[in-house]
Amino acid sequence: MGPVSEAAGFLFSEFNRLGVLEAQFYENDNAFVGRPKLAPDPALRQHFMDAIGRAESLSHAQLANNPKDRGALFAQTLSSGLQADYAALIEKRNAASLHYTKQASASAQELLAVCPDCYDALLATGFSKYIIGSMSAPVRWILRIGGLPSDKQAGIADLQTTAEHGHYLAPFARILLSIAYVREKNKAQALQLLTGLQSEFPANTLFPREIAHLQSTH
Repeated sequence: MGPVSEAAGFLFSEFNRLGVLEAQFYENDNAFVGRPKLAPDPALRQHFMDAIGRAESLSHAQLANNPKDRGALFAQTLSSGLQADYAALIEKRNAASLHYTKQASASAQELLAVCPDCYDALLATGFSKYIIGSMSAPVRWILRIGGLPSDKQAGIADLQTTAEHGHYLAPFARILLSIAYVREKNKAQALQLLTGLQSEFPANTLFPREIAHLQSTH
C-alpha cells in the first residue's frame, strides 16, 4: 500500500498541474475526444512507474503466500486503476487504458469476494461499468465479449457506495460522481457533491473553479 499510495500522489499531482480533472473535458464525448494533447513530465512519469513496479512486486509476492490477502488485492486494484487513468487521461491511449481497467475490475472483484465491505474496491468496478456503458452499442457489445461489464446506472451505484462508505477513495468517488452527473445533465447533484468537497477540502482550488463553471452554464 505504501508504494501504490506514492504512485497515486505522483499521478494526482500531475493531474493537478495539467488540469486533467476539470469537468468541462468530460461534459460530453466530443469534449473528451477533442481535449488538448498534454505534455506530461517525463521525470514524474518515471517516478510513477517506479512506484507502480514496487507495489506490484510486493503485492505479487504477498499473493503467492496468501491468494486472499486483502491488502495485496487492494494494492493490485489501485495499481491497475492508476495505470488506466494515466494511459487514458494523460497519454490518450484508450486501448491500453481499457486493458488496465479490466485488470482493476478483476482485482476488485477478487477483493470483494473475500471482503464484501471493502467498499473502496467498488470504485474500480463502478468506473468500468460507467465508462463502458457510455460507449456506443457496437463498442459495448465487443467489450462485453471481452469481459468488460457495461451498465451506467450500476456503475453510478457502485461509485455512490464508495462515496458514502469508502475509507481511502470516498473523495475521489465523489469527484467521479460529479463528472458523471455533469454528463447526465444533473447539475444540481454535481453542485451538491462539489460543494461538500469544497467544505471538506477548503485548500483545494479545483472545487471552487468547478462550482463557478457549473453555475455559469445553463
